Amino acid sequence: MDWKEKLSALSSSLPEGDEIVEPTEKESKPGKQNLRVTMEKKGRGGKTATFISGFTFGEDEVEKLAMDLKKKLGVGGSFRPEEILLQGDVREKAIAALKAMGHNAK
Repeated sequence: MDWKEKLSALSSSLPEGDEIVEPTEKESKPGKQNLRVTMEKKGRGGKTATFISGFTFGEDEVEKLAMDLKKKLGVGGSFRPEEILLQGDVREKAIAALKAMGHNAK
């Protein structure tokens, strides 16, 4: 069997032209993920930063959670799809706020 025959056999198993297969949605319910809250000082000019990681939900939910945390804690920060960065050492306050929102955090 040459490569053209293999390719035609594979093409018959692919979805039709207009059919789009959506990826499965990540779990976005609070309490279903174990969030890790850490503090780093290295490589930041001596300034401290608190990182929250371990998300099992999508980028939109991480962005919304980052906005809520920054507003609730009164600090600056940013987010990436896999982590939230908060300025300063606010580990205890962040853990308390996350638990109040229904998330598991350590």
